[in-house]
Amino acid sequence: MNSPACSTTGKIAAAAVVWLAIFGAPAFAAPPDVASCSSCHGADGMGNMSAGFPALAGLPAPYLEAQLANFRTGMRANPIMGGIAAHLTTAQILSISAYYAALPVPQKPEPAPLPHGPGAALALDGDWNHTPAGVPPCGSCHGPFGLGVGETFPRLAGQPQAYIAAQLADWQTGRRKGGPLGLMGHVGGKLTAAQIDAVAAYYAALSPNPPRLPKPGASE
Repeated sequence: MNSPACSTTGKIAAAAVVWLAIFGAPAFAAPPDVASCSSCHGADGMGNMSAGFPALAGLPAPYLEAQLANFRTGMRANPIMGGIAAHLTTAQILSISAYYAALPVPQKPEPAPLPHGPGAALALDGDWNHTPAGVPPCGSCHGPFGLGVGETFPRLAGQPQAYIAAQLADWQTGRRKGGPLGLMGHVGGKLTAAQIDAVAAYYAALSPNPPRLPKPGASE
């Protein structure tokens, strides 16, 4: 069951999204603690591609809450984020997460033609011949074109290539833990360095918020 705090956060985030859709402006002011986040993740929450800092805007609040909590406890290792999260209270984590979840993600068409090659193949079809157990398609959890599914599987589309590759490497080595059923740890352990680079490049090239999705099979 969701805690009352999580339920309240979700209602705040949902209301903020409705406000953004109608008025095109934040429904509430940025909490003071966001100042330390924006220097890396951008004032608009869309990250920094060249520096490899991920976009937080529009990601589910519960997912962001979980990541900050993991940084705070050391379950997710990062010297910068660990130091920041260590000083955050639970209330601050909730308010920061709700704020970024409510930020709009600018619309951008998918690239034409869509990316293809080994990264696209891994994302769309998986690699069932790589090991006896196989590697499932990334899209089976992260959704069509990496736009994310629910509160657990985040958007990969449009995230920096260096960031995606670094996270896959961390899953592979065990530096990053947690997640539903430990799925990413199992998947990361089966990937080669070339596969990590290829699938990271594929998702980095996609739109984080396309006006419409391409027709099925358009990427083949």
